[in-house]
Amino acid sequence: MAVLLGLKGPMTQVFDDEGRAIPATTIDVSSCVVVGCRTPEKCGYTAVQLGVGRPSKRKLTKPVAGHYKQAGVEPVRHLREVRVASTEGFEPGKKPGAGQFQSGDMVDVTGWTKGRGFAGGVKRWGWKTGPRTHGNMSHRRIGSVGAGTSPGRVLKGRTLPGHYGTERVTVRKLKVVGVDAGQGRLLVTGAVPGGKGGLLVIRKRA
Repeated sequence: MAVLLGLKGPMTQVFDDEGRAIPATTIDVSSCVVVGCRTPEKCGYTAVQLGVGRPSKRKLTKPVAGHYKQAGVEPVRHLREVRVASTEGFEPGKKPGAGQFQSGDMVDVTGWTKGRGFAGGVKRWGWKTGPRTHGNMSHRRIGSVGAGTSPGRVLKGRTLPGHYGTERVTVRKLKVVGVDAGQGRLLVTGAVPGGKGGLLVIRKRA
C-alpha cells in the first residue's frame, strides 16, 4: 500500500489533451520519512509511523527527541501512524518519496479543515438572516430553539452556534496528474482540506 504524509501547497491548473483547464493542488512530500513500524507480534496491529516537516526546536521535548534518536531519524514537525496491510518496504529512516505514485493513479487525501473558531449559525449552518428593515434587530442572532412547556428542552440535533472547522475530512478518488520525484511533489486534481502548509495523508487506492 502506497501511503505518504505531505504538506499542502498552492493550487494551480493543468490542461488535458482536449485543452480543458483542470484545477489541481500541489502537495510537498519531499520531507516524508518513516519513523517506525508497528507489527502484530510486538504491538498487536500493523501500521507505519510517518513524519513530515521541520520541527520547532523550542517545542521538542526530551522524550520525543529520544523517540526520534532511537529510530535514527531527524525530528519532524508532524508524526502520524497509518494502518497498512503490511510493513514490507517501510524501514525506519527511509524516505518513501513521490516515486511510488504515477500519473493516473487514484488517491484518497485526508486533511484537517481550516479552524474558524466560535461561529454563529449563519456562518456555521447557513441560516437565513432576519429582516433588515422596519426596526428589526435580529439580523444574525439566534431565535427560538423549540417549544416551551413541552418538551421543555432543546431537542438533539438542533443547529446552533459553536466551534466551526478543524475537522478531519477525506476527499476520495482524486487523480494524480503530475509527479516530480526529484522535487518530491505530487499534483492531484481538485481541492483538498486545510490551508497552505497543512498536514495531508495520501493513500493510493487499490
